[in-house]
Amino acid sequence: MKLARPEVFHPRIVLAGCPALPDGDGDDAGLIAALRTRGLHARWLSWDDPATLDADVVILRATWDYTERLAEFLTWTRRVPMLLNGPDVVAWSADKRYLADLAAAGVATVPTAFFAPGEQVTIPPGEVVVKPSVGAGSVGAMRFRDGDAALGHAAALHADGRTVMVQPYDARVVDGETAMVFLRGEPSHAFTKGPMLPAPGRGPVLDPSGTYAEESLQSADPVGELWDVGHAALAAAAEHLGIGVTDLLYARVDVLGGADAPALLELELVEPSLGWRQLDESTRKQQQRRFAVAVESALDERGLGPFAKGPFAQRRP
Repeated sequence: MKLARPEVFHPRIVLAGCPALPDGDGDDAGLIAALRTRGLHARWLSWDDPATLDADVVILRATWDYTERLAEFLTWTRRVPMLLNGPDVVAWSADKRYLADLAAAGVATVPTAFFAPGEQVTIPPGEVVVKPSVGAGSVGAMRFRDGDAALGHAAALHADGRTVMVQPYDARVVDGETAMVFLRGEPSHAFTKGPMLPAPGRGPVLDPSGTYAEESLQSADPVGELWDVGHAALAAAAEHLGIGVTDLLYARVDVLGGADAPALLELELVEPSLGWRQLDESTRKQQQRRFAVAVESALDERGLGPFAKGPFAQRRP
């Protein structure tokens, strides 16, 4: 790559995918161009490519096989020179037991019980959702009306060494989830996700890569009460982790319900899809520019911006 200004330090940026999606799923297709407008040069690599260790910064975008390779993945997050979001954030957010931390901090969450392997699983009356606490794209998640069938699925997850989470099925999910995207703690945009789980007893339909459930998405303009849940979740997460909200380059907050009683379903801080394709072209370019500015700011704060001073600035690509 020929650089327009070779005398300027150009941090080596990697957008991390996975072996099945080394260039992402297409949703982030505009990010490299958006970063280039800020003088930042990036390329895609699968997270397990050894070349990621030579990057100055790695941004997680489509590392959707990490749930099957968790120990290896978490070790890798601490080997790369700089990771966004950071490795402590990733380790905490990779296991949905973080919902208990957020609930304890007063964030309105969907009621969830967790059962580690060897613990007796309790299934409440009514329809429930049973899934592993470490999982992405609804893989391993199933709905049940039959308690014995739910226990059977939980036993299978336990046999695979997974912690089980049990939630009452919230009928509001038929209206979809509202996914709100934050960049460095500030609202960016939102979209809705249609229900992904099929009828009770059946698993979700996965995309051809087998890494996530197929979704029905469309843009959204959430009411303030939903954004309030998002802000509360980010603030509680940052306090729990001992960081500032602005240390989170990106976050996606998935909420059920409307203004009367919204409830947090997930706080995605590892590698969430950010729903760029649900925005019209003008808005998408504007918000991806904001993403690029957020990356630039994060690099500048760490002495890795294009005009950084100090030891990093002495090295040339």
